[in-house]
Amino acid sequence: MEIGKIQELEIARSVEFGCYLTDGKEEVLIPAKYLPENYEIGDKLKVFVYTDHMSRPIAVTRWPYGQVGDIVGLKVKQVTDFGAFVDNGLEKDLLIPNKEQQAPMREDGAYAVMILLDYKTNRMIGSTKIGTFLLDQAEDLEEGQEVNVVIWQRTDLGYKVVIDSQYVGLVYNNEIFEKINLGDNKKAYIKHIREDGKIDVSLQKQGYEAVTDASDDIYQAIVDNGGTLDLGDKSSPEEIQDQFGISKKNFKRVLGGLYKAGKIEIFDYEIRLKTVEG
Repeated sequence: MEIGKIQELEIARSVEFGCYLTDGKEEVLIPAKYLPENYEIGDKLKVFVYTDHMSRPIAVTRWPYGQVGDIVGLKVKQVTDFGAFVDNGLEKDLLIPNKEQQAPMREDGAYAVMILLDYKTNRMIGSTKIGTFLLDQAEDLEEGQEVNVVIWQRTDLGYKVVIDSQYVGLVYNNEIFEKINLGDNKKAYIKHIREDGKIDVSLQKQGYEAVTDASDDIYQAIVDNGGTLDLGDKSSPEEIQDQFGISKKNFKRVLGGLYKAGKIEIFDYEIRLKTVEG
């Protein structure tokens, strides 16, 4: 039975306040509020196992934001003399001891956090000292691949991100078309793997897919707004970014495609649905 992991366990026996689950060797309590309405002894349940406030193992059907081994962006709920408590999506907050903090953490701040198991206490803890856990050269990634990233550190060029809890990548400032903050968890795409193995990341799909997705969004926005939109050929990149989170270059590609398809009319600062004659 693994503390800090989602796993499938079997219902072994029922008690007044819940059931005990087993992996064939050990048992763990699942409180009644986490049980399905209908169950039988021998049924298998997918659960997350961690230790409660009394340091007892407990099973729940409430998923955390991250399991042991994951690096995720988490927000600080409370700072104490001995560490910071972050919200990991469970009833019990996750402790990041002072010795595991890269720099002192502040309340309401968000950070990239590695979730670890303290083998002395059998409890989950967090660490922001994550650099040693990461690879800066791609091994199992491909260009165009969709990945999960955590916004980790700000640099002169942009932001370092943690890719799938394993790799370090970089998102360049001039390719960010949305508001981002340290500790954000986002979907992203492998843009380029350089000859030295370093990884460039984009927060948007690339090429044809990017334009296709944006085309659907923009056309639907015009329809939802009564057939017009206060953006056009001469609108600023900032206005386009604020509304659709894409570059002006891709915006103009989308407009060109919709225009050629006979769906819209384009003006300097307005787009209109094209009226079908007859």
